[in-house]
Amino acid sequence: MALKSPVINVMVGAARKAARKLARDFGEVENLQVSRKGPGDFVTAADLRAEKIIHEELAAARPGYGFVMEESGTVEGPDKSHRWIIDPLDGTTNFLHGMPHFAISIALERDGQLVNGVIYNPVTDDLFVAEKGQGAYLNDRRLRVAARSKLSDAVFATGIPFLGIGPHETFAKELSHIMPQVAGIRRFGAASLDLAWVAAGRFDGYWEHGLQPWDVAAGIVMVREAGGFVTDMSGGDRLLEGKGVIAANADLLPQLQDMLKKAARAD
Repeated sequence: MALKSPVINVMVGAARKAARKLARDFGEVENLQVSRKGPGDFVTAADLRAEKIIHEELAAARPGYGFVMEESGTVEGPDKSHRWIIDPLDGTTNFLHGMPHFAISIALERDGQLVNGVIYNPVTDDLFVAEKGQGAYLNDRRLRVAARSKLSDAVFATGIPFLGIGPHETFAKELSHIMPQVAGIRRFGAASLDLAWVAAGRFDGYWEHGLQPWDVAAGIVMVREAGGFVTDMSGGDRLLEGKGVIAANADLLPQLQDMLKKAARAD
């Protein structure tokens, strides 16, 4: 049975309300593809609308909590122990191109610890929820990370640096080290769903550089509650500081970390 705690219910309610408008907006994207201006401005507006709905819903349900939001930045609240970390539209490029792989991501941090996560894809109706100590679920199914232990059986997800952003040379070195040793590498373009899919056992592991707190916060809770492990690129816990993310099960995590270290040392 999926989680039904009061805070999860609040988060799911906010995500579903924002998702209804986002799904309608997504339906309009295809109509805009033919215009020369393109749908970029439209997608930005959709992103902002979704964030506004989520912010209003959460603020009404838990007055005083702080916020860290992709579009609106940090909003301090009188309650210094709690803050929401929100990405209203993770996978903007997919959304922009009419690809149905994007998500709303909401996490709750309490006293510096990530304790709740909700990741919702409005198109597929995949609702991932997790609560510290209570497990992770996809709709009503309990999630566990994959049990594979050999690199040759593993499929990893990653994020590719895009135009003008990110260390392209670093990524190329990492690919050249990892590709020959694994069953496959996928790049689906939404960090929150990559982490949720690790939690669901669809991916065996995931790594990416330079992510923001709203990209990963909910997914970190998801993976950990599904029995997996998440570290930053140096093996530490500075996951909300842009230090990158590595996620996998107990067997594959050290192997993935080792390959990435070797790639970093390569000429």
